Amino acid sequence: MANTGFLSLCAYGRVTGLAVEAGAGVSHATSICLGQTWREATYCLGVAGGFLSNYLHSLLMESPNDPSVLKALKKKTVIQLKKQCCYVSMDYEGDVYNRGFHHPARFQVPDGQWITLDKERFYCPEPLFQPKLVHQSSPGLHHLALQSLQKVPDHARRDTVGNIVLSGGSSMFPGFPERMCLELNALFHGTGCQIQVLASPERGIAAWAGGSMAASLTSFQHAWMAKGEYQEHGAEYVHKMF
Repeated sequence: MANTGFLSLCAYGRVTGLAVEAGAGVSHATSICLGQTWREATYCLGVAGGFLSNYLHSLLMESPNDPSVLKALKKKTVIQLKKQCCYVSMDYEGDVYNRGFHHPARFQVPDGQWITLDKERFYCPEPLFQPKLVHQSSPGLHHLALQSLQKVPDHARRDTVGNIVLSGGSSMFPGFPERMCLELNALFHGTGCQIQVLASPERGIAAWAGGSMAASLTSFQHAWMAKGEYQEHGAEYVHKMF
């Protein structure tokens, strides 16, 4: 039982920092200091992978593509379409109004039909930064990251700012790390602080990788709950162990 933000930091070989997680069900910004999660510095965004898949499907339903083909799309295909074709824009407003910056892509669905994506490619992930586009009142993930950092005590803030890591499948959109870095540096403009964002190629499974690393530590071995203990005491025993 561990916080996924902490596990994501572990995957990067750190125990202090800010984990910006964009997963399948929810996105988080979590500050951690020496392995301890700052609960008051943890913020949640309801925009994540599952939501974006549904959003992409709704965008496509308004596109010039054959409606019968779009209606027949299975969730698995939409997810594959999202992963293969969508990207984060560096200048969303500029790209929206300048069609010359659009880069259409074609995708073949399992039944052999073709779908063309135009502006939907960069419209899809944008709610991670602008939740208002999908009628959510929450600030974007970069603003939540800033709010999390502002909650960290002064003595720990420098180390936290110096270790901003990305994790989760929805952080894998091309352009996501660069956009996050761009937005955070804009928010920190005038502070003399240059933000760098760490984005491992394996960040999609960072929490799992960090969990494997944490579980292999000698200091963790006393915390195991054996199968026999679970069978004897039941699920409630976890509260005694952790």
